[in-house]
Order: sequence, then structure tokens, then C-alpha cells
Amino acid sequence: MGAPSLPATWRPRRGRVIPHTLAIVVPAVSATLAVALPQPFQLGDRIGFVVVGLLIAGGLYFLGHPRLTADEHGLTVVNVVRRHQLEWAEVVDVTMTRGEPWPTLDLADGTTLAAMGIQASDGERARTALAELEALLHERGEAVEPDQPSH
Repeated sequence: MGAPSLPATWRPRRGRVIPHTLAIVVPAVSATLAVALPQPFQLGDRIGFVVVGLLIAGGLYFLGHPRLTADEHGLTVVNVVRRHQLEWAEVVDVTMTRGEPWPTLDLADGTTLAAMGIQASDGERARTALAELEALLHERGEAVEPDQPSH
């Protein structure tokens, strides 16, 4: 598989659809429960149910937020809470062994970074995205080694 044209963005399908769907369902259920609560519950209790449902929905939104974007300058990795801007030269390799939920980027400074924008739960779609990312890293991230004199 060759490198995709830039800019390219990868987002998990299941890892986005499920949290976003639940972010709609949870506040609706909490609002329904707030209305259906028996008489001993006061207005403050009912408002509390709705507020808790909205807070849970906000957390679910962030769970469905990850993405990975490649452009001419490098990679933008958006995970649940943090965003990382990386130049191509900073990314040495990408690995995703069987059983891992998402790939790991090996960085030039010796650290690693999870790339939650590609998720194994997407099956073949994730394998295709990983192959595209690997092709881009090979094309843009690898420095050309000067010829080494033989000894």
C-alpha cells in the first residue's frame, strides 16, 4: 500500500461512534429519570441528575475525540486530552503488535507516544491506516544515509 495524499486524517470508527452515541443517550436518560423521580425528590435532586448526565456526556465526547493527521510538516496526534505536533524527523517508527489497542509512535528523543487515532477495534480499516502511516513515515521521515566507506 502506498502513501496517501496529504493532508490525511485517521479517526477510529468504533472508538468514535460508540462514545458519541452514548453522549446523546446518557443525558436523555438522566433527564427522563429526573422527570420520573418519585415525589420525595426535590427540584435540586432532579437538576443534579441532569447535570451528572451532562458531565458524563462531556467525558464521553473526549473519549471519541482522538485523531491522527499527517500534512507536509508532520503529524498531529490528538489523544483523549492532549494534542501533540510532531515534525516528520521526530517520528522514527510506528508499531502496533497484536493485542495492542492502538499504534505507538517511536520518537527520536527515545520516548513513545500513543496514536489513538488508529484503533485495532476497527479491524481491516486499522490495518490499512497503519500501512498508510508506515508508508508516509518511510517516504517523509527517513533520512538518507550517506554512503559509508568500506573498511
